[in-house]
Amino acid sequence: MAQRATRLPYGVGSISARWIVSAVLLAVVAIAGWYGWSREISQGMIVTGLRNIGPMGGATWGIDVVFVVYFVGVSFAGITVAALIRLAKLTALKPIARMAEALTVVSLVLAAFAIMYDLGQPLRGIVNLFRYARPQSPFFGTFTLVISGYLIASLVYLYLDGRRDAAECAKAPGRLQWFHRLWAAGYRDTPAERERHDRASFWLAIAIVPLLITAHSTLGFVFGLQVGRPGWYSALQAPAFVLLAGVSGLGMLIVIAAVVRRTVTDRSHLPDEVFRWLGNALMILLLAYLYFMVVELLTNIYTGAERERDVTGQLISGDFAWIYWSSVAAFVVSLGLLIVRFVRKSAAVGLLVTAGVLVNLAAIGKRYLTVIPSQTHGTLLPYETGSYAPTWVEYIEVIGLFAFGALLLTLFAKLFPIMPVKDGDAA
Repeated sequence: MAQRATRLPYGVGSISARWIVSAVLLAVVAIAGWYGWSREISQGMIVTGLRNIGPMGGATWGIDVVFVVYFVGVSFAGITVAALIRLAKLTALKPIARMAEALTVVSLVLAAFAIMYDLGQPLRGIVNLFRYARPQSPFFGTFTLVISGYLIASLVYLYLDGRRDAAECAKAPGRLQWFHRLWAAGYRDTPAERERHDRASFWLAIAIVPLLITAHSTLGFVFGLQVGRPGWYSALQAPAFVLLAGVSGLGMLIVIAAVVRRTVTDRSHLPDEVFRWLGNALMILLLAYLYFMVVELLTNIYTGAERERDVTGQLISGDFAWIYWSSVAAFVVSLGLLIVRFVRKSAAVGLLVTAGVLVNLAAIGKRYLTVIPSQTHGTLLPYETGSYAPTWVEYIEVIGLFAFGALLLTLFAKLFPIMPVKDGDAA
């Protein structure tokens, strides 16, 4: 290994006034989100826009559930990319492996918070999960596979992948040396240790990929297996959840990689080839997802039952049309930008970032359209049409979650190299 280091790579441990101001602002917004949650706990769910389906003419799942699905979806691409880099030996993408792993862990943490926000009183929900859990229910699979097994597997993968870099960083004296030594846990990068870690990480990557597909399919089954809920009951829900998860996750990973290249490192560590790979993968997934959207729309229009057509009509020309067509437009514009970049055979990082932002906004819109209309307009019982409008409490909770996620990622980048350390980078 290299000689004793005198500085840490990629700005680890280096705190500037600009970074402090950014971190404080993010922390303030995150605290505001937790304040909104405290209002839920103290005053009950009445402070939200949620109401019972049917007699109260509302929706029992709101934007908190929308962002549970969204954040779990974003996490999918992160660990999938990291696992495929190892399994398929995609050396061109190695610089973003740790960003992908960190994105997965942070997204799952945010999804867990969103679940607690939706429960209102999370302790009661957690207790009842153990009291009344039914293993045959998709909800059980969502909590065990996604929040528990998926998160633990991602944390273990991140830990194993980072031990060598932790040992390298532990050579540098300073305030973070104890943390890096703790992470390294005596790792010395001997040939035997390296071979053992490579083998463990390889088999963990093999286990993670089917776990991811199963977990996200199970989340889709929560909606797709509800026979009495028009707009949800569909064989396409599970695969569509997986595809849109890949689209939103890759889009977010592109944005993070671009921010890291601009603020933490330079093009030599994050070359254009990385962005070309990510752009091509996003283009393929987006084409597949748009195909699914067209198939679902045509099926519901021409052969769907009366209530299915009613829900579809609300999407394309009713109360939710502006969200639906805005999402479609964002997807189509993103695809156009990706095709332009592909034809030019260039990285076009600016176009990729724009596409990444647009597909995430569109994914949020699609998640909203998955969750809400089937509750307010999709009942099979003779109830009046319902409505749902999020309150400031729900909005501030969601905004706080994004701020908290950004804060976690920036803190991680200051505690540990956000990219794999090359020989000599920590010297």
